[in-house]
Amino acid sequence: MHARPHSAIPYCETVNTSTKVIERLREQGIPYRANDNIANWLEAGELDAIQEEAETHVRALLQSLVIDEDHNTAGTARRVAHMYVREVFKGRYQPQPAITEFPNAKNLDELYTVGPITVRSICSHHLCSVTGNAWLGVIPGERVIGLSKFNRVTDWVMSRPQIQEEAVVQLADTIERLIEPRGLGVVIRATHSCMTTRGVREHETTLTTSVMRGALREKPEARSEFMSIVRGQEF
Repeated sequence: MHARPHSAIPYCETVNTSTKVIERLREQGIPYRANDNIANWLEAGELDAIQEEAETHVRALLQSLVIDEDHNTAGTARRVAHMYVREVFKGRYQPQPAITEFPNAKNLDELYTVGPITVRSICSHHLCSVTGNAWLGVIPGERVIGLSKFNRVTDWVMSRPQIQEEAVVQLADTIERLIEPRGLGVVIRATHSCMTTRGVREHETTLTTSVMRGALREKPEARSEFMSIVRGQEF
């Protein structure tokens, strides 16, 4: 995948860390879109510097909004920068969690479903929260992984600014790459605060997205079995 063309970075006498990282990514043709992971291209100490730089800009944003730095907002810029870099956007800056694989020694070929897995993400359109659940249906191939690893990988993929329609595909791609299953299904159902706290302010609306691969796409009975389990676990 090739990076899209970008406008030139404005010249400044002191080149900040984000500019250095962007130039490095561009030189190597590495995309750095909102839902991309750039952990492998960060050098030692750069993530700390990015957090410090973000803190400066959050403080400037508060000033632009004419919000005084009072007893409640004195540490807001620092807290917000830490939250984005270390928590809600951590899937951009941290490497994939370590995954221990096991051989499918008994040649298991029946469907198993993991879920509901809590989903926490951020909409890249308004930087508003996205919360919900994910379900993963797997017909194993030659390798299997521990159940908790599905939760860790889901959290890693979802902890990025993105849209749900792309996130479900990205999660499916990641699981498929890790275990190469005979069949895979991924369903995400979530509530978007960009709809509940702004805009239409519709509190009852959820978005459901799904991806089916392999046997779950090709065999209606396998897909129906997975979806019936998902429906039975919805709250």
